[in-house]
Amino acid sequence: MTIIGITGGIASGKSTLVKQVRQAGYQVIDADQVVHDLQAKGGRLYEALVKNFGPDILAEDGNLDRPKLSAMIFSSPENRDLSAKIQNQIIHQELEKAKASLGATEITFFMDIPLLIELGYQDWFDAIWLVYVPKDIQVSRLMARNNYSEEEALVRLASQIPLEDKKLFADRIFDNSGDLPAFISKLIRL
Repeated sequence: MTIIGITGGIASGKSTLVKQVRQAGYQVIDADQVVHDLQAKGGRLYEALVKNFGPDILAEDGNLDRPKLSAMIFSSPENRDLSAKIQNQIIHQELEKAKASLGATEITFFMDIPLLIELGYQDWFDAIWLVYVPKDIQVSRLMARNNYSEEEALVRLASQIPLEDKKLFADRIFDNSGDLPAFISKLIRL
């Protein structure tokens, strides 16, 4: 069995790489989707987050209000630490279950984990693929995509290991500093 980890920073282009991997016929466990499922009303993370951060993080319909939650988490180092403490263990357990389940049926599969390096998942993988983009491009993409100010974008980037440092962990690096068609052209040759 071969397991390949895909990582990168926020707004680096991981989703584009994952789409190409799926189109090539491979299964991909999406850590962000696992987290969204756990954060759904009644989910393990939903309950833990509401218990620790209170009802202010909820929308009128009772679901998590992700922008409010994000703003609260990134408002202070203490809140970021509390969020990590609450979420990381539960997420790790769920990803481990998904990995074991897919490993029972697939010879080769991928796991898309944005914080793969930060959370110490390196030992899970036979290879790590990194989607790289220079920081200035990452900031401008994040500002455009999420309508963040430059300061908000930089605060979010500061919560992750810089992509330059992540290169040290990567077995394969996909440079996404050009335009989308050029990046996809590189990926098609996988």
